[in-house]
Amino acid sequence: MSNSRGEDILKQEETTTLVLDVKDPQNRKEAIATAAAILQKGGLVAFPTETVYGLGANALNEKAVKSIFAAKGRPADNPLIVHISDREEVLPLVSSFSMTARLLAEKFWPGPLTMVLPVSDAVPKIVTAGLDTVGIRLPANDYARELISAAGVPVAAPSANVSGSPSPTSAEHVYHDLAGKIDLILDGGSCEVGVESTVLDLVGPVPVVLRPGGTPAEDLLRYLPDLVVPGLDVAEVEGIPRAPGMKYRHYAPQARLLLVAGAPEKVAATIRKEIASWQARGSKVAVLASRENAAGYKADVVVVLG
Repeated sequence: MSNSRGEDILKQEETTTLVLDVKDPQNRKEAIATAAAILQKGGLVAFPTETVYGLGANALNEKAVKSIFAAKGRPADNPLIVHISDREEVLPLVSSFSMTARLLAEKFWPGPLTMVLPVSDAVPKIVTAGLDTVGIRLPANDYARELISAAGVPVAAPSANVSGSPSPTSAEHVYHDLAGKIDLILDGGSCEVGVESTVLDLVGPVPVVLRPGGTPAEDLLRYLPDLVVPGLDVAEVEGIPRAPGMKYRHYAPQARLLLVAGAPEKVAATIRKEIASWQARGSKVAVLASRENAAGYKADVVVVLG
């Protein structure tokens, strides 16, 4: 079967998805052990990180990694990030680890920074989409590191959602998208950062931010004075992208968005009218509002922007 872009998509069989609460201290050890055993056997586990929930598989098991693409409907030319539980675990996965990479690992790991490095032969090509580089990250979330450590393998993990949908920041979001497609969801509560990791390419002559994320470029500039932070239109990327989020639609909500412009008093009146109209049709409505007008909106969710 092929999707509209022509990539091969594997068929996904329906499965029963187990949800375990890892927040409860009494359940934590057992939940981690259960999830680790699933990874060791080639299964799929959604787990919390400080950025978003990841959909994990044993990064060294080609068949297991293929099941990630099947569950998400993810294009095969979109490389995956490999997660580790300790800095030293990066060494078998890369063919070289520069002094710059070591410095950044000391300063930013654990944390929301993915470093793109020369890949070793240990990593299956399906993980890297055939590239000679691999993205590596050491997450700051304790549950994530405990899971990876207990599994005893590096874990390939994109965001735990259907490709093209917003990345999940709760177990409920994951269940909505992937129930019946994966083996287990570890419920670790809401993610602290809420956006994905910054992806930094360290392979070229100068370091380049391939994807902005949880580690600000300003923080990286303290250690990388020659850092390049290009603006990027996903439509401009051709061929195999060097990092997730560079080529295909990302963070694409399915809700309709209305932008109301004009005189302030007319804008507020129009927004109130639209709220009432959509709610009358059974829709939930969220409004991004200024502080002075927010109290006048009877929407389901009102977010004050300033």
